[in-house]
Amino acid sequence: MLEVVLATFALLLLIAGTYSDIRTREVPDWVNLSGIVAGIGIRALYGFIEHDWSALGWGLLGFVVFFALSIIMYYSGQWGGGDSKLLMAMGALLGLEFSRNSIGIAFLLWVVLAGAGYGLVWSLALAVKNWRAFISRFAAIETPLSWVRLPMLGILVLGFAFAIATNDELLRVLLMILGLLVPVLFYTAIGVKAVENCCMYKLLPVGKLTEGDWIAKIVKIKGKYICGPKDLGIKKEQIQQLKKLHVKEILVREGVPFVPSFLIAFLLALWLGSPLAWFV
Repeated sequence: MLEVVLATFALLLLIAGTYSDIRTREVPDWVNLSGIVAGIGIRALYGFIEHDWSALGWGLLGFVVFFALSIIMYYSGQWGGGDSKLLMAMGALLGLEFSRNSIGIAFLLWVVLAGAGYGLVWSLALAVKNWRAFISRFAAIETPLSWVRLPMLGILVLGFAFAIATNDELLRVLLMILGLLVPVLFYTAIGVKAVENCCMYKLLPVGKLTEGDWIAKIVKIKGKYICGPKDLGIKKEQIQQLKKLHVKEILVREGVPFVPSFLIAFLLALWLGSPLAWFV
């Protein structure tokens, strides 16, 4: 019953967070904080009633581990503050038991797998929607690196040549995959960067800025630093300062709304369990 209550609460928070992230590119603090409080609170109440504090211990461990991962993703510039806080809440709600069927471990593994696929699909959709701008930016990035085409072609030819020469079916498949992997990763990286350059930057009126928005370029007024990319999200004080200085527009970087991938990962964890359990 404890797992059902916690999972239901997690699902409701992920649905609310996904809706908000897609609509406003933000996750309200009440979503994240209520998840943390509910996760620890429900587990503590269960421990008091049942005189079994292991569930609280797993919840605290989940919160600490997910907190550490969130900090890494936030300060590396991969996630915003809302994404990071929501992951902490999931850690408290799902816990992190050391078992092959742990829902916390399953969720974490699916976040990695589903997150990568989700990010690529979202980027592909943006590329198709802004096709002409994407092609222009793609060419601008790829052309200076055209010298890489010959080595990649050599790797591809060698991989397939050795694959044809071998009688081992498994080795043949692996050599073909390795031959294709380099060009696929190379052009995928260029494509993702091209999407970022053509689709994820926009001029936003200062009046529409919200706390946590990512500023794309350093803003200085009379030599004084106001805000910039290193802030990892603009603060309320900085927005007020921009208004007082009568700055009209500012270049903002819009990231991929990543919270929907949390919801997908959670549903996959409930449906398919942990990928780790398939092999261990």
